[in-house]
Amino acid sequence: MTALLVMVLTPLLGGLVLALLRPLALAGWFNLAVSLITLGSAAWLAWEVAAAGVIASTYFRVDAFNVYLVVLTAFVGVTTSIFSRPYMRHVCASGKISAMSMRIYHSMYQAFMLTMLVALTTDNLGVLWVAIEGATLATVLLVSLYRTPEAVEAAWKYFILCGVGIALALFGTVLTYFAAQHVIADPSAGLTWSVLYERAYELNPTVMRIAFVFLLVGYGTKVGLVPMHQWLPDAHSEGPTPMSAVLSGLLLNVALYAVVRLKMLVDGSLAGTTTPHLAGALLMGFGLVSFMVAGLFLHRQRDIKRMFSYSSIEHMGLMTFAFGLGGPLATFGALLHMLVHSLTKSAIFVTVGHATHIAGTQAIERIRGLIRTQPAVGWALLFGVVAIAGFPPFGVFTSEFLLLTATMQTQPWFTLALVSGLAIAFAGLFRHLHPMVYGAAPEGQQPVSANMLPVVIHLGLVLWLGLSIPDFLVIWLNRATELIAGAPVL
Repeated sequence: MTALLVMVLTPLLGGLVLALLRPLALAGWFNLAVSLITLGSAAWLAWEVAAAGVIASTYFRVDAFNVYLVVLTAFVGVTTSIFSRPYMRHVCASGKISAMSMRIYHSMYQAFMLTMLVALTTDNLGVLWVAIEGATLATVLLVSLYRTPEAVEAAWKYFILCGVGIALALFGTVLTYFAAQHVIADPSAGLTWSVLYERAYELNPTVMRIAFVFLLVGYGTKVGLVPMHQWLPDAHSEGPTPMSAVLSGLLLNVALYAVVRLKMLVDGSLAGTTTPHLAGALLMGFGLVSFMVAGLFLHRQRDIKRMFSYSSIEHMGLMTFAFGLGGPLATFGALLHMLVHSLTKSAIFVTVGHATHIAGTQAIERIRGLIRTQPAVGWALLFGVVAIAGFPPFGVFTSEFLLLTATMQTQPWFTLALVSGLAIAFAGLFRHLHPMVYGAAPEGQQPVSANMLPVVIHLGLVLWLGLSIPDFLVIWLNRATELIAGAPVL
């Protein structure tokens, strides 16, 4: 438990210090140091879980499902901090934000990391709800950081839509507690996930059906599922780019993690009823609609960050569909897709941050000739889009291939829809990519100081996972698959 306490307390204390730390140069380095300590403790925690299988206490539980997401969250937090340090100093030097806003940014960055790590490791559904609500409040301040009318509007939209969603999730949590009171003698254990999971077959199926609808719509708002997705493109386009990297690469995963944990409870309670697969059917429906709609909206975008935010909605829809499909192969593919999508999309947003600095705008029609102006940025954007579009040999291809295979095996009539959606998304991405990368560079466009280390690390890992998944990761994902689907894929 020592590693877990260090991992949770580090961003908490780091955020408090960063709220008071005045020297901007020192704040950037301190933010990176805090993130590195968090990653070290997360790796330590993963080592303990690998040895013990499960680490549990009164309020926390770390198993094969959440431990790899914990390490992923801490890792992307470090690489984004590496990018964030010079990027945000450039933004501050350009006059877009003040020194006070920089302190808010660094403090809320660590607060955001804290809430996600707590949400992933808690064993209490009430604490899970509080942590995800805390993540909402932290990111509202980040979305509105530039204080432009558009940023303030996006922050309010984010706050209102996610506030309504999280209120619905709260009602679903209350209904879950109500169902638990009829089978669990200790009232204090009524929201403990591990206790509920052991007694899930005794929970009232009617109450759990209603509860899951509210929970899915509530947490699905944070996942970005259609039609609750409207906040996500605005938040991406108006907030600082490092926030987009962690928002798209991490927060959406955390919200989907919450949905899957709750689906496991509902599946247990409905096992002996006439609708045992209701939760999976709802996930498949929301996921497929989100996947198709986001792919179509990719063609209509004029802002580069909005375009990649719709790409995130598309991929979250695909993962939601896979978890709803169920079965070991689909679950394994969904878990792998969570990993490779996070790495790829955060790398893309880092590259997009540099591309918008080169062009001086986020408008796609004015971002041109990146390979000619600054080859490192142009090639990074090209390879990032190739990876996220599912081309081999990148890891996204592997996970999508597994998902298509699982669909053909269990629900073959959905295969055409998935293939069509992937083709539509591919066309939407490359329609905009070609002129941005290969077009004629505008006169006077100059290269900028670009920190491409996070991009190289992320895309290198995604390429590695496409060529050969290491044994330790296979074991991790297989254990998580067995926990979620009831059987390992291997």
